[in-house]
Amino acid sequence: MDAHSCLDVASFALAYGMPGLLEEAEDFVLRNFQEVSTSLKFLDLPADKLLDFLHSDGLCAPSELAVFRAVVVWVEANPAERLAQAQELMTGVRFQLMTFKEFREVRAINLQLLLLLQTLDQCRIRRPKDALVLVGGDQLDPDLGKRLPSRQLWFANSLRTGTGLVKAMDWRILGEIPEKPRFRHGVGVMEGRLYVIGGCEFYTKTDTLKSVYRYDPMQDSWQRLADMQEYRSNFSVVVWGDRLYAIGGDMDMNTNLDSVEDYSPVSDTWSFAKPLDQALSGHAATLLDGEIFISGGFDCRYQCLTSMFLYHPERGTTYLAEMSQDRAQHCMEVLHHGGGGLCVVGGVCNLHTFYTDQLACEVYDSVSDSWSALTPLAIPHVGAASVVLEGKIYVLGGYCQEDYRETRLVHRYEPITQRWENIGKMPGPNTDIRACLLHLPKHLRQ
Repeated sequence: MDAHSCLDVASFALAYGMPGLLEEAEDFVLRNFQEVSTSLKFLDLPADKLLDFLHSDGLCAPSELAVFRAVVVWVEANPAERLAQAQELMTGVRFQLMTFKEFREVRAINLQLLLLLQTLDQCRIRRPKDALVLVGGDQLDPDLGKRLPSRQLWFANSLRTGTGLVKAMDWRILGEIPEKPRFRHGVGVMEGRLYVIGGCEFYTKTDTLKSVYRYDPMQDSWQRLADMQEYRSNFSVVVWGDRLYAIGGDMDMNTNLDSVEDYSPVSDTWSFAKPLDQALSGHAATLLDGEIFISGGFDCRYQCLTSMFLYHPERGTTYLAEMSQDRAQHCMEVLHHGGGGLCVVGGVCNLHTFYTDQLACEVYDSVSDSWSALTPLAIPHVGAASVVLEGKIYVLGGYCQEDYRETRLVHRYEPITQRWENIGKMPGPNTDIRACLLHLPKHLRQ
């Protein structure tokens, strides 16, 4: 499904009574509204369907000006018939979210669309269907006794709180992890429920965890699940098929693991899968086209690696082209825009006998098995969290290796401009934190 076919898919699903496919297609339209609005099929949308999209809080666009322009294009495709519908459609444009400069463009439109001036009460912030959720983390302090690992869950209630293009995030508390705080843990979302796995509660060898909890946002409740078979921190979690996989990590902050465990929610059990070729921690893992990719990390001597490989729970490891830069404690996300690929961002790299911040970013093309440069970060993000939301990469928090200052900022990569944008501060502890996208019911997002 893409921007040119999603509306056809929605029409097909509606005609043949396929509600699941219809929801998926309409969600795609909302997430990619600006691209969809440039397609020929968009011009054939019925007015009532377009209005449904415009009134949705989940509609994603770079600004309300882009939403306004889409309505103008739709009206101008057949002004004789559609001008009469323009006023009602303009009730879906939230003009109070525009800057003065943007609104001047609105006023310059030479149409009877200036009826829209009666609709300036549309000031609700648009929110994506899935909320960006932060889980746990640590707060750096030179005095270990003053460090306060977190049990908190925060979520971004909206991605813009000011008018126009002011970059900010409205953070709110979602709840707390039961029992113990944790950082360097793993998180995964499967069938709409959040899994919080392993990690550390503090900094001694005995503080590594193997406990697992599951959060159900529909019930707003937690459940204790079966422990992993090994204590594990600084590892990666992926959801592959109907199972969760906990990959590598370290067992006591000093000893790396090559083991991989998979969790079955049906039987509430953990089993060992085929191990990695070498013990790893601080690596990144994610899915692309149904395959598990793993990049970088620390080896057994805690050297940062340049490796990139495919992992299969039965076949094991297949090595791919190496990154041009070594890195660990970094992020890796799938970017579908601008050619697409797997983007590696942030972390640390080797520098003689110690580490330094890795600001360089790269993108991997799985078709050509090659790497190319991506716009580098302006500031360090070591031990940061990351997600992809609305086609953009969010890198959240972390710290600076050079002086151990916390990076209390969120940066977002915009593939259209190929720039990193500062969109505000983190809400709480932000080092070795984890992030995910989770669908929250409306009563939790009020």
